[in-house]
Amino acid sequence: MDIQAVADLRLPPIEHRYTARDCILYALGVGYGDRPQDARQLQFLYEAGLQAVPSICNILAHPGFWVNRPELGIDWLKILHGEQSFVIHRPIPPQGLVRGDYEIRAVEDKGADKGAVMHVEKRLLDVETGERLATVSSVYMLRGDGGQGGFGTPPAPPEALPEARPDVEIDLPTLPQSALLYRLSGDLNPIHADPQAAAKAGFPRPILHGLCAMGVATRGLIDAIADGDPSRLAAVSIRFSKPVFPGETIRLEIFRTETGARFRARAVERDVVVLDRGQARLVPAP
Repeated sequence: MDIQAVADLRLPPIEHRYTARDCILYALGVGYGDRPQDARQLQFLYEAGLQAVPSICNILAHPGFWVNRPELGIDWLKILHGEQSFVIHRPIPPQGLVRGDYEIRAVEDKGADKGAVMHVEKRLLDVETGERLATVSSVYMLRGDGGQGGFGTPPAPPEALPEARPDVEIDLPTLPQSALLYRLSGDLNPIHADPQAAAKAGFPRPILHGLCAMGVATRGLIDAIADGDPSRLAAVSIRFSKPVFPGETIRLEIFRTETGARFRARAVERDVVVLDRGQARLVPAP
């Protein structure tokens, strides 16, 4: 990795026009619709009174797979998506024109044999009003790029969850076709659809997108701690710990806090934690 080239990189702003259809397709991709007569679900699926799932901010104005630019020298085949977070400043409109402004905030050098950690921030703005809608942060593990130096001030890592029984548990089934449906929202990485591509990446079969699993968790949080009201969900952060396979049940284990909740998610069939060190912040109830 050319650390100076990474530090100097300025990604161009990305504009993205999306429609109510895109908003509904995203909601279907993260599992809404299994209770088609439930008003809490229809608010994300039916154009009358349509609302956006807050986690859609993760995919709007996506910059594409820029880490494979030759001038950066990143060993992109060894990259893992380590963490993701979003803060909602204003409710995401169910349709409109948004702009993503990107910045590489920091690179942590863990050592020649330990890789590096890159922190990237997206500021999502409404083009018409100029208002910031969300701040989205992504953490990438650059396993093949240690020993090259770093820059910036990385945020503190998320704290471990308490060793206690969760206050709330909620099971969220995924469908065998979940990854095939979710990829229509823009992430066309073949490891989520093509068995041969998944095998080359070391997986026995295609895996669910990490951001889809985060969207499923967001769905559970809205139901479990926000009374079904998406406008109360102010922020969510998670660490990706293991892949999810389409068709598995994601069990959300929630620990209530004064400002919202800490949580993790477990693939029930394998009893494996797939999302860890989660945190959700709520807007106080009116």
